[in-house]
Amino acid sequence: MDGFKKFLLQGDLIKLAVAFIMGGAFATVVTATVDIIMDLLGKIGGTPDFSNYEPGGISLGAWLTAVIAFLILATVVYFLIVKPYTHAKERFFPDPDPGETEIDILKQIRDSLSAR
Repeated sequence: MDGFKKFLLQGDLIKLAVAFIMGGAFATVVTATVDIIMDLLGKIGGTPDFSNYEPGGISLGAWLTAVIAFLILATVVYFLIVKPYTHAKERFFPDPDPGETEIDILKQIRDSLSAR
Protein backbone atom coordinates (compact mmCIF):
# COMPACT_ATOMS: atom_id res chain seq x y z
CA MET A 1 0.00 0.00 0.00
CA ASP A 2 2.93 2.37 0.69
CA GLY A 3 4.15 1.92 -2.87
CA PHE A 4 0.75 2.82 -4.28
CA LYS A 5 0.52 5.93 -2.08
CA LYS A 6 4.01 6.97 -3.18
CA PHE A 7 3.01 6.44 -6.83
CA LEU A 8 -0.10 8.61 -6.43
CA LEU A 9 1.66 11.38 -4.57
CA GLN A 10 4.72 11.35 -6.80
CA GLY A 11 5.20 14.60 -8.71
CA ASP A 12 5.67 12.90 -12.07
CA LEU A 13 2.11 11.59 -12.15
CA ILE A 14 0.70 15.05 -11.42
CA LYS A 15 2.94 16.63 -14.05
CA LEU A 16 1.82 14.06 -16.59
CA ALA A 17 -1.86 14.66 -15.79
CA VAL A 18 -1.44 18.43 -16.08
CA ALA A 19 0.48 18.04 -19.36
CA PHE A 20 -2.25 15.79 -20.76
CA ILE A 21 -5.01 18.25 -19.84
CA MET A 22 -3.08 21.24 -21.16
CA GLY A 23 -2.22 19.36 -24.33
CA GLY A 24 -5.87 18.62 -24.99
CA ALA A 25 -6.84 22.24 -24.41
CA PHE A 26 -3.98 23.50 -26.54
CA ALA A 27 -4.90 21.11 -29.35
CA THR A 28 -8.17 23.01 -29.68
CA VAL A 29 -6.28 26.29 -30.09
CA VAL A 30 -3.93 24.81 -32.69
CA THR A 31 -6.84 23.23 -34.61
CA ALA A 32 -8.67 26.56 -34.65
CA THR A 33 -5.52 28.28 -35.93
CA VAL A 34 -5.18 25.71 -38.71
CA ASP A 35 -8.85 26.25 -39.62
CA ILE A 36 -8.23 30.00 -39.88
CA ILE A 37 -5.23 29.44 -42.15
CA MET A 38 -7.21 26.97 -44.28
CA ASP A 39 -9.99 29.56 -44.59
CA LEU A 40 -7.46 32.21 -45.61
CA LEU A 41 -6.07 29.84 -48.23
CA GLY A 42 -9.62 29.26 -49.39
CA LYS A 43 -10.14 33.01 -49.82
CA ILE A 44 -6.92 33.29 -51.82
CA GLY A 45 -7.15 30.24 -54.05
CA GLY A 46 -10.61 28.76 -53.74
CA THR A 47 -11.94 26.12 -51.39
CA PRO A 48 -9.06 24.26 -49.67
CA ASP A 49 -11.16 21.11 -49.37
CA PHE A 50 -10.06 18.57 -51.96
CA SER A 51 -12.31 15.76 -50.73
CA ASN A 52 -14.02 15.36 -54.09
CA TYR A 53 -10.78 15.33 -56.08
CA GLU A 54 -10.51 11.95 -57.86
CA PRO A 55 -7.94 11.91 -60.67
CA GLY A 56 -8.34 8.71 -62.68
CA GLY A 57 -11.03 7.47 -60.29
CA ILE A 58 -8.65 7.30 -57.32
CA SER A 59 -9.84 9.16 -54.23
CA LEU A 60 -6.84 11.33 -53.43
CA GLY A 61 -8.82 14.34 -52.25
CA ALA A 62 -9.22 13.43 -48.56
CA TRP A 63 -5.55 12.44 -48.35
CA LEU A 64 -4.45 15.68 -50.03
CA THR A 65 -6.58 17.74 -47.63
CA ALA A 66 -5.11 15.85 -44.66
CA VAL A 67 -1.54 16.40 -45.88
CA ILE A 68 -2.09 20.13 -46.37
CA ALA A 69 -3.72 20.42 -42.92
CA PHE A 70 -0.78 18.48 -41.39
CA LEU A 71 1.78 20.77 -43.02
CA ILE A 72 -0.06 23.85 -41.79
CA LEU A 73 -0.34 22.30 -38.32
CA ALA A 74 3.38 21.52 -38.24
CA THR A 75 4.19 25.08 -39.35
CA VAL A 76 1.93 26.60 -36.70
CA VAL A 77 3.37 24.40 -33.96
CA TYR A 78 6.95 25.14 -34.98
CA PHE A 79 6.67 28.91 -35.40
CA LEU A 80 4.18 29.64 -32.61
CA ILE A 81 5.37 27.13 -29.99
CA VAL A 82 8.78 25.52 -30.58
CA LYS A 83 10.68 28.56 -31.83
CA PRO A 84 9.43 31.03 -29.16
CA TYR A 85 9.89 28.40 -26.42
CA THR A 86 13.47 27.70 -27.51
CA HIS A 87 14.23 31.43 -27.65
CA ALA A 88 12.73 32.05 -24.19
CA LYS A 89 14.52 29.03 -22.72
CA GLU A 90 17.88 30.22 -24.07
CA ARG A 91 17.23 33.74 -22.81
CA PHE A 92 15.98 32.96 -19.31
CA PHE A 93 17.77 29.65 -18.67
CA PRO A 94 21.07 29.81 -20.54
CA ASP A 95 23.30 26.78 -20.65
CA PRO A 96 25.93 26.84 -17.94
CA ASP A 97 29.40 27.97 -18.85
CA PRO A 98 31.48 25.13 -20.21
CA GLY A 99 33.55 24.71 -17.11
CA GLU A 100 33.67 21.75 -14.84
CA THR A 101 31.16 19.09 -15.62
CA GLU A 102 29.64 16.72 -13.12
CA ILE A 103 32.07 14.06 -14.31
CA ASP A 104 35.03 16.34 -13.52
CA ILE A 105 33.68 17.07 -10.04
CA LEU A 106 33.06 13.37 -9.39
CA LYS A 107 36.62 12.59 -10.51
CA GLN A 108 37.95 15.20 -8.09
CA ILE A 109 35.92 13.70 -5.25
CA ARG A 110 37.17 10.22 -6.16
CA ASP A 111 40.77 11.40 -6.27
CA SER A 112 40.48 13.22 -2.94
CA LEU A 113 38.92 10.16 -1.28
CA SER A 114 41.58 7.84 -2.65
CA ALA A 115 44.33 10.25 -1.50
CA ARG A 116 43.21 9.87 2.13
